[in-house]
Order: sequence, then structure tokens, then C-alpha cells
Amino acid sequence: MFKSLQLTKSEAGFSAALTDTDDSQLPAGDVLAAVEYSSLNYKDGLAITNKGPVVRSWPMVAGIDGAGTVLESTHAGWKAGDKFVHNGWGLGETRWGVMAERARLQGDWLVKLPAAFTTRQAMAIGTAGYTAMLCVLALEKNGVTPGAGEVLVTGATGGVGSVAVALLGKLGYSVVAATGKTSEEAYLKQLGAASVIDRAELSAPGKPLQKERWAAVVDAVGSHTLANACAQTRYGGVVAACGLAQGADFPATVMPFILRSVTLAGIDSVMAPLARRQQAWDRLAADLDLGKLESMIEEVPLDQAVAKAADLMAGKVRGRVVVRI
Repeated sequence: MFKSLQLTKSEAGFSAALTDTDDSQLPAGDVLAAVEYSSLNYKDGLAITNKGPVVRSWPMVAGIDGAGTVLESTHAGWKAGDKFVHNGWGLGETRWGVMAERARLQGDWLVKLPAAFTTRQAMAIGTAGYTAMLCVLALEKNGVTPGAGEVLVTGATGGVGSVAVALLGKLGYSVVAATGKTSEEAYLKQLGAASVIDRAELSAPGKPLQKERWAAVVDAVGSHTLANACAQTRYGGVVAACGLAQGADFPATVMPFILRSVTLAGIDSVMAPLARRQQAWDRLAADLDLGKLESMIEEVPLDQAVAKAADLMAGKVRGRVVVRI
């Protein structure tokens, strides 16, 4: 038996609770793992609080992210004792996730834990930080260099935003952090932001083309914020879109794309190919300041994950929440 955070829905309603679970209940897979740490991402918050249609099979074990040690494996690439990182692939949505002491996974989904990180640090990064790195890679791929001009990061005190600010700052970009928590200016500047603006400057309906400002944007917010960010992006600039904290709508026009040659780069972390995942984790190992990562971390035990998910959805969380299994 092991503990798992199970989400259930029935005629009696929805519940999220720590549950005693038998190994025989685990799904099929070629790797049996002991999970040491998980993390709370926005998608986890939606699922655990039942605030969004994330879970598509019931009952569900929560957790899209996990890091730990392989216990048994029939996969050629993994053996007992190997350390791994898992992100996405439908866990916590269509297949049992990793907010549990045990998980059965597919070896093809796992990334080798970089030697630079402990399992705790890997989950402090989690899907949020790995997504931030995918955004940085998209900016680089599209030719945005540190000297190109200001780079806007929206939702900057969140998980994606905090890691994006730290990465871009260390790489030499001039980062402007947008947040609704203007009291966190010192935190954001310590991470690497050159300046901080109030998210209210971007969150209301705006003109389809606005004064050019940003060389690039990392947006985890969506809706009017993304539309305004595109409308303010300079000629030839790049906008990496990876989230929908404000909303999944995109009330914009094509004008920034056809009149200013702006590129809108969609960033998916869930089904990204293994080679791209490994590249992102290798770059995180090289480019993320672990001291700054530590300043983002709030750690909670598994039995406090439900309460902390509610805090996350209420906007009461800064940085990254690590769940100790």
C-alpha cells in the first residue's frame, strides 16, 4: 500500500483526498518508480480544486510532475536506481499522476535527472520552469538576442514567470516583469528583472496596434494581456505564448503579424518530443541560477497539497510550490 492524492467525482460531488492505494491499482507501464517530489503547477491547481476540466478519467491521481528513483524497469533505457524527471504526457489528466509514493510510468516519457539537480530542485523547476526554458529556446530560435531590446514577462511572480525572469536575466536580456503583485518588485529584481510594471497596463482591452516596445514576450496569461503584448511588440519581434491564467480567449487582430512581422510561437510542454525535453533540461542545468531557484521555493508535504492548490488558484502563491512525497 502507498499514499496517493486521489481526485474523485460522483453523484455525491467532487473530492480531493489522500488515499491508501494498492500497487495492483497502478496503470500499465514499463517503469515502476518511487516518487520523491512533485510540484504544484497551474494545471494541478485547476484539477485539485475542480476549477477547470483538466481531469478526463475518474478516479484520478493528481500530479503532472514527478522526480524520483526507478524501482523496477523492463525498459531498455532505465534500470533500478536511476534518477528521473517526468513532465506532462497526460498524467493527472487521462492517466494516474505522480502526487503519490509510487507511480508506474512509460520509460519513453522520462528524462534523465541532470547531475546538476537534486530531485527537489528538479521539481522546483517542474513543468513551469521547463516551459519557461522552452519559451527561451523559442526566442533564441527566432533570433532574439540579449541586445535586441526589452523582453516582457507576464505573470512574472508565477511559476513560469519567475523562472523565465531568472533565465532571461542571467542570459543578459533586459527583462520587464509584469505582475499584479507590485509589492513583489524586490523579489522580481532579485531574480533578474530590470524593471517591473503593473499587469493592469496590459489586462484591459486595447488597440490592435500600439506603440512598439518589446523585442520579445514570454506570456503565461493569455486573453487581453497576450493581445496587448502582441500589439506592443516591435517589428520582427517574437511572442512565446504558454498559458491562460487570464483566459483562453485571444481578442486580437492579425495586424501585428502582417504589419510588423511579429511571430507568435505556441509553447506546448505536455507532448513535446523527448529530444526537445532533454535539450530544455540540459539548458536549465547550464543556465538556471540555483540560488535564485531556491528563493522561489515553497515546500509542502503531500497532505497539504490540496490546501496549497486552493491558495494557488486564489493568487496567494509566489514562485514554485514543491510537494514533498
